[in-house]
Amino acid sequence: MELTRRGFLQMTGAAAMPQASPRKPNFLIILADDMGYSDARCYGGEIDTPNLDRLAAGGLRFTQGYSTARCGPSRSCILTGRYSQQTSCDVMSFGSIPEWTRFAPQYLKPLGYRSYQAGKWHIRFKPLAGAGFDHAYTVMDLNRYFTPRQHLLDDQELPAVKPGDGYYMTKAIGDHAVRMLKQHAAEHAQDPFYFYLAFNAPHFPLHALQEDIERYKDKFAEGWDVARERRWQRMRKMGLVNCELSKLETGVWPPWNTSDAELTSQIGPGEVTRAVPWNSLTAEQKKFQRLKMAIHAAMITRMDMEIGRVLDQVKVAGQLDNTVVVFVSDNGASAELLIRADGHDATAPAGSAASHLCLGPGWSSAGNSPFRLHKSWVHEGGIASPYIVHWPNGIKAKGELRQDPCHLVDIVPTMVELGGGKPDSAVPAGAPAFAGKSLAPAFAKDGVLRREYLYFHHNNNRAVRVGDMKLVAAGKSGPWELYDLRKDRAESRNLIGEQPAVARKLGELWQSREDEFNRVRESAKPVGADGLMPGSKPVNRAASGSGKR
Repeated sequence: MELTRRGFLQMTGAAAMPQASPRKPNFLIILADDMGYSDARCYGGEIDTPNLDRLAAGGLRFTQGYSTARCGPSRSCILTGRYSQQTSCDVMSFGSIPEWTRFAPQYLKPLGYRSYQAGKWHIRFKPLAGAGFDHAYTVMDLNRYFTPRQHLLDDQELPAVKPGDGYYMTKAIGDHAVRMLKQHAAEHAQDPFYFYLAFNAPHFPLHALQEDIERYKDKFAEGWDVARERRWQRMRKMGLVNCELSKLETGVWPPWNTSDAELTSQIGPGEVTRAVPWNSLTAEQKKFQRLKMAIHAAMITRMDMEIGRVLDQVKVAGQLDNTVVVFVSDNGASAELLIRADGHDATAPAGSAASHLCLGPGWSSAGNSPFRLHKSWVHEGGIASPYIVHWPNGIKAKGELRQDPCHLVDIVPTMVELGGGKPDSAVPAGAPAFAGKSLAPAFAKDGVLRREYLYFHHNNNRAVRVGDMKLVAAGKSGPWELYDLRKDRAESRNLIGEQPAVARKLGELWQSREDEFNRVRESAKPVGADGLMPGSKPVNRAASGSGKR
């Protein structure tokens, strides 16, 4: 029997709106960038995130939330409800964009919603002309938190930010979000809203306000080994994981990193390019590495502050109880060590505009604790995402966990259903069904979501999950590995030799999905140039899951 929105509200015991004119819920989708699964306090970390913690305490935390392992593809999933290989609409995926590609605002507008965006984009379409948003503040220059050279307001280029203007990207995103919400309350209070709030923090470069860095001074002096251990222990007590702690993988690092020699030359001897044991570091390295983690933490805390400001505005408008707030991260913490844009001035204060630092594999391993590997890989460390849902009018449970596996592709069909539509009938003619599933049933009860599979492919890293079994491979030539995630999310015991038939079946499923996505996408009529960002002409290549960095 289909679960209607009214039936869902009755089932959960939520406060019903008057029968004559039920108020549809608002949607506030909040996205962090390169934030590890265990960074926030409510997921076992030690970074101050009081607003995220408040959302978790008043709502739900999914313990098995998934991303795509990378910025652009994850945003594609959040906005379309499909895997990036199906649409190729993000800047990191190859292939023609099918004409049937639609974005969240285009699904929600027929249901009466107004749509807003603030923050990072990474999509080939313009937010208004191509994706259907009503207003948008879009940051295109992601290498300069203090002085971005390219950012847009309602698809129109804004002047580059000059040094000394007092701009900080995370605060600016919050400012624009609050302004748009105030305008909505003043001019469209009768309409529900959808807000896509996409922060760039804590993505590199590590740029933070000095007062935020100061609060974490010497906070991480015990190092990443101790941090990983303590996070893991807290997560076990919280019920978030039941696996063992993965081992540090000292030989693994992104092969596209800036060379060791150049990093040492430009940044200095304090840089560490591998996830080696903390006690093997020199005193100078320990001092520099804990400073980098302090900046990473400062970026997350400032993001949390801005989330608090946005939530306050929703509350002032009297809409917090009837707003479905979803918080996720686009991938795991990053092991990347790159120097881009204006380069790195070793004499400038760490975290300032003239510096260009990255978190690196040591602290990334802590951020992704207790899982293996990092951003770009599709082992659990690269794809496990904190996944918080808060909706007082529709979720009776407070502070509960949900073990149901879920993915970023689930967000759009969930919104369509809760907004009064039917996900199956909302799909445009000629388009495949949503890859995602509505999460609404899980709001009331754990263990109720049913799906055939979860698929992953990025940078030739491949995986498929069916039930608790996961088949995964690292790199184009990497062998398949098989894990039972019910008791081994640390992916420490490879079962490929013990269960070859299971591995073969999963491998065939992954290949069939890969082939089908490419076939359907490339056989569709490609989208025209209208609404595309400059330089975003579709390319006629198969979407291999890899792309530019």
